[in-house]
Amino acid sequence: MNDLEQVPDREALKRMRRVVVKIGSALLTNDGRGLDEPAIGRWVDEIAELHRQGVEVVLVSSGAVAAGMVRFGWQTRPSEVHALQAAAAVGQNGLTECYEGHFGRHGLTTAQVLLTHDDLSNRKRYLNARSALRTLVELGVVPVVNENDTVVTDEIRFGDNDTLGALVANLLEADALVILTDQEGLYDADPRHDPNAGLIAEGRADDPRLATMAGGGGALGRGGMSTKVRAARLAARSGAVTVIASGRQPGVLGRLLAGERLGTLLLPERAPMAARKRWLAGQLQVRGTLTLDDGAVKVLRDRGSSLLPVGVRRVSGDFVRGDMVVCVDEQGQRIAKGLINYGAGEVGRLLGQPSHRIESILGYMESPELIHRDNLVIV
Repeated sequence: MNDLEQVPDREALKRMRRVVVKIGSALLTNDGRGLDEPAIGRWVDEIAELHRQGVEVVLVSSGAVAAGMVRFGWQTRPSEVHALQAAAAVGQNGLTECYEGHFGRHGLTTAQVLLTHDDLSNRKRYLNARSALRTLVELGVVPVVNENDTVVTDEIRFGDNDTLGALVANLLEADALVILTDQEGLYDADPRHDPNAGLIAEGRADDPRLATMAGGGGALGRGGMSTKVRAARLAARSGAVTVIASGRQPGVLGRLLAGERLGTLLLPERAPMAARKRWLAGQLQVRGTLTLDDGAVKVLRDRGSSLLPVGVRRVSGDFVRGDMVVCVDEQGQRIAKGLINYGAGEVGRLLGQPSHRIESILGYMESPELIHRDNLVIV
């Protein structure tokens, strides 16, 4: 059986039982005019109906910074980290209260879950986050996930909640990621400037042409269509489909999961990866780069082997054992990434050497591989 036979289509959306729904800032704040409580109430009604049908929903909600900006009377998003953190701290309270009240109308309990990139890049914290979210879902709770903007810094942020939504989909092995936005979906050109722009109904998440069609973010959010396309690629690594659709369509969630042709459906190219491989693939921060010769590139791609020092030509970056590094070919194209078994200085001394010489060169041998295949994922 080839991988494509396992890829679902719109009809399969009817059978999906675990869905991550991400709602963007522009929708939640009515384009910056404060929390749009009536609209939030309608989305909550839709989620509650899915819940009654046996669909597990995890909500990834933007809006804390934008809501805080409104409370402070700020017209433009600040660039200073401390100002953004203050806005998030103020806005998150109102956002949480709003969700709690609306879900309470349906007798549903919500849980606020605030994450940073560190929570998903550290293996132990990743597993803890997964266990907590799975337990909440099993207890019938609706988790409301957001990036912890109050404490996060530029160095450890996800970058946007589209990416966060995709990583939560990986974390929970969700069937689908639904990204609700203020656009009807992904167009082949910018519909704001090109009246002939056409909506892309379906596509492959890893199609490189999609990136050229996607535009930038708006004034409130950090994302745009480009981040949604990137999120679809991340979600596809765990076999999840992604739907990008307008949150202003009446009953959009129920209609999508009934198989109606709304928005843009982006399909995974391959079958799901193993859980550890998904975790590795989702890591955004790398600490160094290894340049591989042609033989090492072929072995990694064709055989799924471990990376040995004999195939490494150059090393750059400042990393220690256990850090994430990226492997590139001699033209600089990304091949793989994984957790390194030696520090940068040690790897520099091992370049091009056979594994049996590691101990004589370093005085010890932690492992015969620089990166074991269990800690390596092709990208």
